[in-house]
Amino acid sequence: MSIDVTVVIPVYNEEEILEEALVELLTNLRQHQNSFEVIISANGCVDETEAIAERLAKSHSELRLHRCPEPDYGEALKQGIELAQGHFVICEEIDLCDDRFHRTALAMLNADTELAMVVGSKALPGARDHRPYFRRFATRVLNRMLRTATGWRGTDTHGLKAIRRQLMLPVVERCELRRDLFASELVIRAFHMGCRVVEYPIELSEKRPPSIGLMRRVPKVLSDMGKLAVTVRRNKD
Repeated sequence: MSIDVTVVIPVYNEEEILEEALVELLTNLRQHQNSFEVIISANGCVDETEAIAERLAKSHSELRLHRCPEPDYGEALKQGIELAQGHFVICEEIDLCDDRFHRTALAMLNADTELAMVVGSKALPGARDHRPYFRRFATRVLNRMLRTATGWRGTDTHGLKAIRRQLMLPVVERCELRRDLFASELVIRAFHMGCRVVEYPIELSEKRPPSIGLMRRVPKVLSDMGKLAVTVRRNKD
């Protein structure tokens, strides 16, 4: 049987919120999707995350667990997209699971057959970002740096996305970075490859603090941003 929608969720040590978030997600999806799957792409977990997902998968046929051995968000997301069977793929975060975005983005993709990606933007006018000020400020600084470094003209790259898998697989294959900036490269490369990308303002309220501290990520992100600028400008079509 063909699957309409795949939701891919990279997770790292999420035992505290995983079960509640997944049960709510599955309940919401069943209300408006006849055919869907949810892929939990666990990457380098050392707590009970994988065990919880495995147990839930036994009682929820739409759920499956994929394991990545290393803690690498970008690789987990990339593999999840490649494994997806759905015509549309939603890239989600376990601390968000925004059903309003799911419904809106899927409606937009269904209405426009040339639309490749809908980006849930935290910075677009109309968005409501309830995260702490420092994290909101960091997002805006990062996006401004990405625009300057790569020539991209959007407002946000990291977080919720819905894609038409057939149109976006060539973009996924061209992406060279992993970890934090894979998601950004996916959006920026789609822009430079001429894919139709639309942003949609979201309301964001996280269920828990980030699993990896922002300051610990900064040096790697800055290093990868330089690599991203070079590879995108070198290979953009």
